[in-house]
Amino acid sequence: MSVQEIIYQFFCSTSGYTIESTTAFAIVLIFFVYFIFKLLEYLNVKIDKRLGLATSPFVILGSSVRVLKDDGVLTNCLFQTPGIYFLVFGLTISFLFFSLTLQKKWKIPYFKIMFIIGLILLAPVLGILNYENLLGLAYVFMWFIPWLLGLYVIPWLIENKIVTGLHLLDATTTFVSLSYFGYYEQHVLPRFLIDFFGTPFSFVIVKFIVIVLVLFGIDRFSKDREYNNYIKLIIAILGASTGSRDILRLLYST
Repeated sequence: MSVQEIIYQFFCSTSGYTIESTTAFAIVLIFFVYFIFKLLEYLNVKIDKRLGLATSPFVILGSSVRVLKDDGVLTNCLFQTPGIYFLVFGLTISFLFFSLTLQKKWKIPYFKIMFIIGLILLAPVLGILNYENLLGLAYVFMWFIPWLLGLYVIPWLIENKIVTGLHLLDATTTFVSLSYFGYYEQHVLPRFLIDFFGTPFSFVIVKFIVIVLVLFGIDRFSKDREYNNYIKLIIAILGASTGSRDILRLLYST
């Protein structure tokens, strides 16, 4: 297979996720996670809730654009996985540099600039989508509210609750989409779990257990607060990106 064919298979394949492509995505993700951490250190950007707020519109922007690609409104394979991640990463880093420059010049907090820019970019994309399947949204929140109440009452770090909640929202939306609206799970590991246990709800339970164990492990074994915040932010972004895409895709069609 030529280099061009490998690149096309990686960026433009529409045959669904395979073990090979999932492994390749994971390797690329690990590289970018490390690279971004070093970049934030170099830029002296503190990894905290302000950074999370600044990046949140860009995460939803990527999910919204991916929904438009799924529906055929956009056709370029740049707008599907993994190309959409490179695109959103490029936009986010570019506007981070821009916002930090304005912060240095005019003393405006960078996260406010980034958040506003992100909302401006996001608004027209959300306006293109048709929100038809409100019943699907109702089902999602019917199943998600008990998890939300449980997270609210347990004594745990707020950032851990947010990260867990984002992934539970993603898993719950997947469960609703598969159980009530005939969707098909494309990702390798969730599909394996669902097939093995015989029910989409197994994905919700397994994801909850895994995320809780990972977060407990981070808090227990790592003493670097900045690094802990960064890993939790990355985990939150992964949950928010897939969760918001699943919700928008479910809303977009009946």
